Amino acid sequence: MSVETKKLNFIQAINQALVQAMDADPTILVLGEDIADREGGGVVGVTKGLSTRFGDDRVKSTPISEQAIIGAAIGAAIDGYKPVAEIMLMNFTTVCMDMIVNHAAKLRYMSGGQTTVPIVIRMMTGAGISSGGQHSDFLEAWFAHTPGLKVVAPSNPADAKGLMLSCIADPDPCIFIETSRAYGVAGDVPVDATPIPLGKARLAREGADVTLISYAEMVTRCLTAAAELEKDGISAEVVDLRTISPWDEEAVLASVRKTGRAVIVHEAVRTFGVGAEIAAILHEKLFRELKAPVGRLGAPFTPVPFAGNLEQAFLVQPGAIVEAARATMAAN
Repeated sequence: MSVETKKLNFIQAINQALVQAMDADPTILVLGEDIADREGGGVVGVTKGLSTRFGDDRVKSTPISEQAIIGAAIGAAIDGYKPVAEIMLMNFTTVCMDMIVNHAAKLRYMSGGQTTVPIVIRMMTGAGISSGGQHSDFLEAWFAHTPGLKVVAPSNPADAKGLMLSCIADPDPCIFIETSRAYGVAGDVPVDATPIPLGKARLAREGADVTLISYAEMVTRCLTAAAELEKDGISAEVVDLRTISPWDEEAVLASVRKTGRAVIVHEAVRTFGVGAEIAAILHEKLFRELKAPVGRLGAPFTPVPFAGNLEQAFLVQPGAIVEAARATMAAN
Protein backbone atom coordinates (compact mmCIF):
# COMPACT_ATOMS: atom_id res chain seq x y z
CA MET A 1 0.00 0.00 0.00
CA SER A 2 1.47 3.33 -1.05
CA VAL A 3 1.86 6.06 1.53
CA GLU A 4 1.14 9.66 0.57
CA THR A 5 4.22 11.78 1.16
CA LYS A 6 5.18 15.41 0.89
CA LYS A 7 8.60 17.01 0.51
CA LEU A 8 9.31 18.77 3.81
CA ASN A 9 12.37 20.03 5.60
CA PHE A 10 13.09 19.38 9.29
CA ILE A 11 11.31 22.53 10.41
CA GLN A 12 8.18 21.71 8.45
CA ALA A 13 8.24 18.03 9.47
CA ILE A 14 8.35 18.81 13.18
CA ASN A 15 5.68 21.46 12.72
CA GLN A 16 3.45 18.92 10.99
CA ALA A 17 4.03 16.40 13.78
CA LEU A 18 2.85 18.98 16.29
CA VAL A 19 -0.21 19.81 14.18
CA GLN A 20 -1.10 16.14 13.75
CA ALA A 21 -0.70 15.40 17.46
CA MET A 22 -2.51 18.54 18.66
CA ASP A 23 -5.40 17.88 16.29
CA ALA A 24 -5.81 14.42 17.80
CA ASP A 25 -5.28 15.24 21.48
CA PRO A 26 -6.51 18.44 23.20
CA THR A 27 -4.23 17.83 26.20
CA ILE A 28 -1.11 18.58 24.17
CA LEU A 29 0.31 22.03 24.91
CA VAL A 30 3.27 23.86 23.39
CA LEU A 31 5.29 26.42 25.33
CA GLY A 32 8.55 28.29 24.90
CA GLU A 33 10.10 31.65 24.14
CA ASP A 34 8.61 33.54 21.17
CA ILE A 35 6.73 30.51 19.85
CA ALA A 36 3.37 32.20 19.16
CA ASP A 37 2.67 33.61 15.72
CA ARG A 38 2.76 37.20 16.93
CA GLU A 39 6.44 36.60 17.80
CA GLY A 40 7.20 34.72 14.59
CA GLY A 41 6.41 31.13 15.55
CA GLY A 42 9.71 30.34 17.22
CA VAL A 43 13.29 31.34 16.54
CA VAL A 44 13.42 29.25 13.34
CA GLY A 45 9.68 28.91 12.74
CA VAL A 46 9.04 25.36 13.96
CA THR A 47 5.85 26.41 15.77
CA LYS A 48 4.67 28.78 13.05
CA GLY A 49 0.89 28.71 12.66
CA LEU A 50 0.18 26.77 15.83
CA SER A 51 -1.11 29.62 17.99
CA THR A 52 -3.39 30.79 15.19
CA ARG A 53 -4.76 27.29 14.72
CA PHE A 54 -4.96 26.12 18.34
CA GLY A 55 -5.16 29.37 20.32
CA ASP A 56 -3.05 31.02 22.99
CA ASP A 57 -4.30 28.65 25.69
CA ARG A 58 -2.50 25.74 24.04
CA VAL A 59 0.44 27.61 22.50
CA LYS A 60 2.12 29.76 25.13
CA SER A 61 4.91 32.24 24.54
CA THR A 62 6.81 32.42 27.81
CA PRO A 63 9.18 34.84 29.52
CA ILE A 64 12.89 34.35 28.83
CA SER A 65 13.32 31.82 31.62
CA GLU A 66 14.21 28.21 30.80
CA GLN A 67 13.57 27.26 34.44
CA ALA A 68 10.03 28.63 34.17
CA ILE A 69 9.40 26.77 30.90
CA ILE A 70 10.49 23.39 32.27
CA GLY A 71 8.86 23.99 35.65
CA ALA A 72 5.54 24.87 34.03
CA ALA A 73 5.81 21.88 31.70
CA ILE A 74 6.41 19.47 34.59
CA GLY A 75 3.50 20.93 36.56
CA ALA A 76 1.16 20.72 33.59
CA ALA A 77 2.25 17.14 32.91
CA ILE A 78 1.49 16.10 36.48
CA ASP A 79 -1.93 17.72 36.05
CA GLY A 80 -2.76 15.57 33.04
CA TYR A 81 -1.44 17.54 30.08
CA LYS A 82 1.24 16.59 27.55
CA PRO A 83 3.49 19.65 27.13
CA VAL A 84 6.04 20.10 24.36
CA ALA A 85 8.56 22.60 25.68
CA GLU A 86 10.92 24.47 23.36
CA ILE A 87 14.15 25.36 25.15
CA MET A 88 15.53 26.93 21.96
CA LEU A 89 19.23 25.93 22.27
CA MET A 90 20.60 22.81 23.92
CA ASN A 91 23.14 24.77 25.92
CA PHE A 92 20.28 26.59 27.66
CA THR A 93 19.19 23.33 29.30
CA THR A 94 22.16 23.73 31.63
CA VAL A 95 20.26 26.37 33.64
CA CYS A 96 17.32 24.03 34.25
CA MET A 97 19.11 20.74 34.84
CA ASP A 98 17.74 20.48 38.39
CA MET A 99 14.19 20.38 37.07
CA ILE A 100 15.00 17.99 34.24
CA VAL A 101 17.29 15.60 36.12
CA ASN A 102 15.99 15.78 39.69
CA HIS A 103 12.29 16.14 39.00
CA ALA A 104 11.09 15.22 35.50
CA ALA A 105 13.35 12.18 35.26
CA LYS A 106 12.75 10.89 38.80
CA LEU A 107 9.11 11.53 39.66
CA ARG A 108 7.89 8.18 38.31
CA TYR A 109 10.46 6.33 40.44
CA MET A 110 10.03 8.46 43.56
CA SER A 111 6.22 8.18 43.45
CA GLY A 112 6.26 4.42 43.11
CA GLY A 113 4.98 4.69 39.56
CA GLN A 114 1.96 6.79 40.51
CA THR A 115 3.15 10.00 38.81
CA THR A 116 4.51 10.23 35.29
CA VAL A 117 5.88 13.28 33.50
CA PRO A 118 4.94 13.07 29.81
CA ILE A 119 6.87 16.07 28.52
CA VAL A 120 8.92 16.57 25.36
CA ILE A 121 11.81 19.02 25.59
CA ARG A 122 12.78 20.24 22.12
CA MET A 123 16.15 21.87 21.52
CA MET A 124 18.40 22.70 18.60
CA THR A 125 22.17 22.60 18.60
CA GLY A 126 25.20 21.89 16.46
CA ALA A 127 28.37 23.46 15.12
CA GLY A 128 28.82 24.86 11.65
CA ILE A 129 26.68 27.98 11.76
CA SER A 130 28.99 30.20 13.83
CA SER A 131 26.74 30.36 16.87
CA GLY A 132 29.61 30.29 19.33
CA GLY A 133 30.57 27.86 22.02
CA GLN A 134 27.59 28.70 24.27
CA HIS A 135 25.02 27.75 21.59
CA SER A 136 26.42 24.76 19.74
CA ASP A 137 27.22 21.88 22.09
CA PHE A 138 25.85 18.38 21.70
CA LEU A 139 25.19 17.42 25.33
CA GLU A 140 23.32 14.19 24.70
CA ALA A 141 25.69 12.15 26.88
CA TRP A 142 24.62 14.21 29.93
CA PHE A 143 20.99 13.23 29.41
CA ALA A 144 21.66 9.66 28.27
CA HIS A 145 23.50 9.17 31.58
CA THR A 146 20.32 10.04 33.52
CA PRO A 147 17.87 7.21 34.31
CA GLY A 148 14.31 8.23 33.51
CA LEU A 149 15.03 10.25 30.39
CA LYS A 150 14.71 9.17 26.79
CA VAL A 151 17.04 10.89 24.31
CA VAL A 152 16.08 11.15 20.65
CA ALA A 153 18.08 12.57 17.73
CA PRO A 154 16.54 12.24 14.23
CA SER A 155 18.72 12.28 11.12
CA ASN A 156 16.09 13.11 8.48
CA PRO A 157 12.72 14.90 8.24
CA ALA A 158 10.58 11.75 8.05
CA ASP A 159 12.15 10.40 11.22
CA ALA A 160 11.79 13.80 12.88
CA LYS A 161 8.03 13.64 12.37
CA GLY A 162 7.60 10.00 13.36
CA LEU A 163 9.87 10.22 16.38
CA MET A 164 8.22 13.44 17.58
CA LEU A 165 4.85 11.68 17.51
CA SER A 166 6.28 8.88 19.63
CA CYS A 167 7.86 11.30 22.08
CA ILE A 168 4.55 13.12 22.55
CA ALA A 169 2.75 9.82 23.16
CA ASP A 170 5.39 8.55 25.59
CA PRO A 171 4.45 8.64 29.29
CA ASP A 172 7.96 9.72 30.34
CA PRO A 173 10.15 12.77 29.57
CA CYS A 174 11.86 12.82 26.18
CA ILE A 175 14.81 14.97 25.13
CA PHE A 176 14.36 15.78 21.41
CA ILE A 177 17.54 17.01 19.71
CA GLU A 178 17.39 18.94 16.42
CA THR A 179 20.59 19.65 14.47
CA SER A 180 20.34 23.31 13.50
CA ARG A 181 22.51 23.15 10.36
CA ALA A 182 20.21 20.40 9.00
CA TYR A 183 16.96 22.33 9.44
CA GLY A 184 16.78 23.17 5.73
CA VAL A 185 17.37 19.59 4.54
CA ALA A 186 14.25 18.26 2.81
CA GLY A 187 12.95 14.75 2.34
CA ASP A 188 9.79 12.77 1.68
CA VAL A 189 7.62 12.78 4.80
CA PRO A 190 4.39 10.77 5.23
CA VAL A 191 1.39 13.11 5.32
CA ASP A 192 -0.37 10.91 7.88
CA ALA A 193 2.72 9.77 9.69
CA THR A 194 2.72 6.93 12.15
CA PRO A 195 4.87 7.04 15.27
CA ILE A 196 8.36 5.55 14.93
CA PRO A 197 9.06 3.36 17.96
CA LEU A 198 11.59 4.79 20.41
CA GLY A 199 14.64 2.64 21.04
CA LYS A 200 14.64 1.12 17.56
CA ALA A 201 17.47 1.85 15.15
CA ARG A 202 17.23 2.24 11.37
CA LEU A 203 19.44 0.42 8.89
CA ALA A 204 20.34 3.37 6.71
CA ARG A 205 22.59 1.37 4.37
CA GLU A 206 23.43 -2.29 4.13
CA GLY A 207 27.04 -3.42 4.04
CA ALA A 208 29.29 -6.36 4.75
CA ASP A 209 32.75 -5.14 5.81
CA VAL A 210 32.38 -2.49 8.52
CA THR A 211 29.50 -0.93 10.50
CA LEU A 212 29.27 2.83 10.89
CA ILE A 213 27.08 3.68 13.91
CA SER A 214 25.77 7.21 14.30
CA TYR A 215 22.78 9.50 14.93
CA ALA A 216 21.46 12.95 14.04
CA GLU A 217 23.13 14.79 11.14
CA MET A 218 26.28 12.66 11.40
CA VAL A 219 24.32 9.83 9.76
CA THR A 220 24.36 11.83 6.52
CA ARG A 221 28.15 12.16 6.77
CA CYS A 222 28.43 8.42 7.38
CA LEU A 223 26.40 7.75 4.23
CA THR A 224 28.70 10.06 2.27
CA ALA A 225 31.70 8.22 3.66
CA ALA A 226 30.14 4.85 2.84
CA ALA A 227 29.72 5.91 -0.80
CA GLU A 228 33.38 6.92 -0.89
CA LEU A 229 34.48 3.65 0.71
CA GLU A 230 32.55 1.73 -1.94
CA LYS A 231 35.00 3.08 -4.52
CA ASP A 232 37.73 1.22 -2.62
CA GLY A 233 35.71 -1.96 -2.59
CA ILE A 234 34.81 -1.53 1.11
CA SER A 235 31.16 -2.25 1.88
CA ALA A 236 30.07 -0.11 4.84
CA GLU A 237 26.83 -0.67 6.71
CA VAL A 238 25.32 2.45 8.32
CA VAL A 239 23.16 2.13 11.44
CA ASP A 240 21.15 5.19 12.46
CA LEU A 241 20.40 4.89 16.17
CA ARG A 242 17.47 7.35 16.05
CA THR A 243 17.19 6.99 19.84
CA ILE A 244 20.35 7.43 21.90
CA SER A 245 18.76 6.32 25.18
CA PRO A 246 17.60 3.64 25.16
CA TRP A 247 19.78 2.66 22.21
CA ASP A 248 19.00 -0.36 20.07
CA GLU A 249 21.67 -2.71 21.36
CA GLU A 250 20.17 -5.71 19.55
CA ALA A 251 20.32 -4.06 16.12
CA VAL A 252 23.84 -2.72 16.62
CA LEU A 253 25.16 -6.05 17.87
CA ALA A 254 23.55 -7.85 14.92
CA SER A 255 25.20 -5.51 12.44
CA VAL A 256 28.64 -5.63 14.02
CA ARG A 257 28.41 -9.40 14.44
CA LYS A 258 27.86 -9.54 10.66
CA THR A 259 30.66 -7.18 9.63
CA GLY A 260 33.11 -7.83 12.48
CA ARG A 261 34.19 -4.19 12.50
CA ALA A 262 32.65 -0.95 13.81
CA VAL A 263 33.27 2.78 13.90
CA ILE A 264 31.03 5.00 16.05
CA VAL A 265 30.59 8.57 14.87
CA HIS A 266 29.06 11.49 16.78
CA GLU A 267 29.34 15.26 16.80
CA ALA A 268 29.86 15.68 20.54
CA VAL A 269 33.37 15.67 21.93
CA ARG A 270 34.83 12.17 21.82
CA THR A 271 35.92 12.20 25.47
CA PHE A 272 33.32 10.46 27.70
CA GLY A 273 30.88 10.50 24.76
CA VAL A 274 28.09 8.13 23.73
CA GLY A 275 30.63 6.32 21.54
CA ALA A 276 32.53 5.20 24.62
CA GLU A 277 29.47 3.43 26.03
CA ILE A 278 28.63 1.70 22.76
CA ALA A 279 32.24 0.67 22.17
CA ALA A 280 32.44 -0.81 25.66
CA ILE A 281 29.31 -2.90 25.09
CA LEU A 282 30.59 -4.10 21.72
CA HIS A 283 33.89 -5.18 23.24
CA GLU A 284 32.14 -6.86 26.17
CA LYS A 285 29.69 -8.83 24.06
CA LEU A 286 31.50 -9.40 20.77
CA PHE A 287 35.13 -9.56 21.85
CA ARG A 288 35.87 -12.89 20.22
CA GLU A 289 33.94 -12.00 17.07
CA LEU A 290 35.52 -8.61 16.38
CA LYS A 291 38.11 -8.51 13.61
CA ALA A 292 39.51 -5.19 14.84
CA PRO A 293 39.11 -2.85 17.85
CA VAL A 294 36.01 -0.66 17.69
CA GLY A 295 36.79 2.83 16.41
CA ARG A 296 35.35 6.09 17.73
CA LEU A 297 35.12 9.50 16.07
CA GLY A 298 33.98 12.66 17.84
CA ALA A 299 34.99 16.26 18.20
CA PRO A 300 38.22 17.30 19.92
CA PHE A 301 38.00 18.05 23.65
CA THR A 302 37.40 21.77 23.30
CA PRO A 303 34.46 24.21 23.23
CA VAL A 304 32.91 24.69 19.78
CA PRO A 305 34.92 27.40 17.99
CA PHE A 306 33.23 30.48 16.50
CA ALA A 307 35.47 30.97 13.46
CA GLY A 308 34.15 29.10 10.43
CA ASN A 309 37.43 27.41 9.54
CA LEU A 310 37.92 26.22 13.11
CA GLU A 311 34.32 25.00 13.31
CA GLN A 312 34.87 22.86 10.24
CA ALA A 313 38.02 21.46 11.82
CA PHE A 314 36.01 20.74 14.98
CA LEU A 315 33.30 18.81 13.12
CA VAL A 316 33.82 15.21 12.07
CA GLN A 317 34.06 15.30 8.29
CA PRO A 318 33.25 12.43 5.90
CA GLY A 319 36.94 12.15 5.04
CA ALA A 320 37.78 11.37 8.66
CA ILE A 321 35.13 8.65 8.70
CA VAL A 322 36.60 7.16 5.54
CA GLU A 323 40.07 7.14 7.08
CA ALA A 324 38.79 5.58 10.31
CA ALA A 325 37.01 2.84 8.37
CA ARG A 326 40.12 2.17 6.27
CA ALA A 327 42.22 1.96 9.43
CA THR A 328 39.75 -0.51 10.93
CA MET A 329 39.89 -2.60 7.79
CA ALA A 330 43.69 -2.61 7.90
CA ALA A 331 43.83 -3.73 11.53
CA ASN A 332 44.16 -7.40 12.38
